[in-house]
This record gives sequence, C-alpha cells and structure tokens, in this order.
Amino acid sequence: MAQTAPRKFAGGKLVIASHNPGKVREIGELLAPFGAEVVSVGDLGLDEPVEDGTTFIANAEIKALAAAKASGHVALADDSGLCVHALGGEPGVYSARWAGPDKDFSVAMQKVEEALVAADTDDRSAYFACALTLAWPDGHVESFEGQVHGTMTWPMRGEKGFGYDPTFVPDGYETTFAEMEPQQKHAMSHRANAFKKLVAACFAAD
Repeated sequence: MAQTAPRKFAGGKLVIASHNPGKVREIGELLAPFGAEVVSVGDLGLDEPVEDGTTFIANAEIKALAAAKASGHVALADDSGLCVHALGGEPGVYSARWAGPDKDFSVAMQKVEEALVAADTDDRSAYFACALTLAWPDGHVESFEGQVHGTMTWPMRGEKGFGYDPTFVPDGYETTFAEMEPQQKHAMSHRANAFKKLVAACFAAD
C-alpha cells in the first residue's frame, strides 16, 4: 500500500494546546519563521483534557485533537518528559505530575535526585523525549517524536529554562539546558528534533 503524504499546514491561526507559558513561548519561537498566527488554549479559555495515554504520542494526540475540535482551528500539542535510565524510564509520561498540583518543578527535580540517591547507582544518564501532534478539526493527525540524551546533575543550575532543564546536561556540553541561551537549546533540544520532522513533513513546501 502506498504511503499517504503528510497533510500540510495551510497557514493562518495555529492553536498551541498547552497552558505552560514556557512551552508556548518556546514553540512560538520555533514556529516564527513559518508565519503561523500562534495562540494558546489558555488565550482561548479552553480546558485541558484528561491525559490518560501511556506514551508521549498518545497524550500529544489527546491534547491536539481536543484543542482542534474545540477551537475549529489546526492545533499543535506537545507531550514531553524526562526519562531517567536508572529509574526505569521514570518520570516519563508522568514528568509534570511529579511536580505536584502546583507544578513546582523544583519539587520534581528534588524527587528525581532523591530517587537516584536511593537507587545507589553511578548511572545518571537520561533523555528528554518530545512528541508533537498536529491535529485538524476533522480528526486528522500527524505525529512526530524527538529525543536528546544527556546526564542528570545536582544541584540545579541556571535560570533560563523551565521544567527539568536546571538538572539536565546534554551530551557533549558542560552546561545545563537552563544555563544555555534559548537559541542554543532550540538548536539541539528534544523539541527541536521533533520540530525538524514536523516542519519537513507538514510545513515545508511541496
């Protein structure tokens, strides 16, 4: 069976299915060259759906479809998280939940560090994963995933990132994501790697 070509984004309003200001800002910066009129679900007063998927792509599709159908516009959702090898891939899809109801990621980073200490291991390798789903109001979706590998560090360092960025040092670097300038992080991050696939498939010219 011939593979169907990915559906292209035709321009205009693009709803970012996230209430996380840092994530919305980062996605907006990555999409700036493509002329998309970016708005967030928060700007539109839309509620967050229940994320009960067991993979990053499943959760991204839940969020993107909910936003697209509620807004009537194409929507882009990101589901991302930190996967620590010595913790069996945790916190994984539950990365935001480790931050608690107040979404305090200093609490989440402390939990990861305590879990690594309790595991009594020298393996501090980890990776960030990001799934991106572009969804249309008719239910069509296009999904892509990217990763960036690195090492967990402690204590937290840097003020420029968000989430677990202050404790993650990407392979080949000595600075955490939170110590890097945004442009440097954007060039290598898990979200950037997923975006490269998304843009090539859905935004690039035919």
